[in-house]
Amino acid sequence: MLSAINLENEKLLIHPFRPEDLRRFEVLTKDIFDILSDEQTLKFIPGKRLKSLGEAELFLQTSIVNYHSGRNYLHFITHKELNKVIGMIDLISPEVAKEHYKMDHYPFFLEFYLGSYASGCNIMTQILPQFVDNLVLQGIAKIGAVVRRENIAARIVLEKTNFKYKASFDPVQDLYEKTS
Repeated sequence: MLSAINLENEKLLIHPFRPEDLRRFEVLTKDIFDILSDEQTLKFIPGKRLKSLGEAELFLQTSIVNYHSGRNYLHFITHKELNKVIGMIDLISPEVAKEHYKMDHYPFFLEFYLGSYASGCNIMTQILPQFVDNLVLQGIAKIGAVVRRENIAARIVLEKTNFKYKASFDPVQDLYEKTS
């Protein structure tokens, strides 16, 4: 099982769901809903759309269970001054990837999202390399990411994190991979 990743800089805190987050469960649910119902955020990931706070609450509950069962590891990007989740990084296990994709090998898959109000601030460019370095230190040798071809910002973030284009994934997406 992956050890929790906790990173911090002057403005941001990257963390999994913590005991203290229980006290702010409703606020966290609303933050998640704000991100996964935002039109700009969903431009390249429309399948992640949440339609209600109830769906956001179920998403959060499921993510907590999945984290502790090793299926996927959701981490929040919290703006410290605002005490608001502005984005998320999710690491999906090879076992879960096997349930959804037909491939010859299954790395851990990385997904990341930012609310539109936080995009364009180089947040992912700053924190994703540190996050990935932490995964490598924990022995995760192969990490993949699937990106829509027209999502230039996500491709740039991955390339700056030393991911390389691996192959076409489907008609609209490409597979990038980082191998330590």
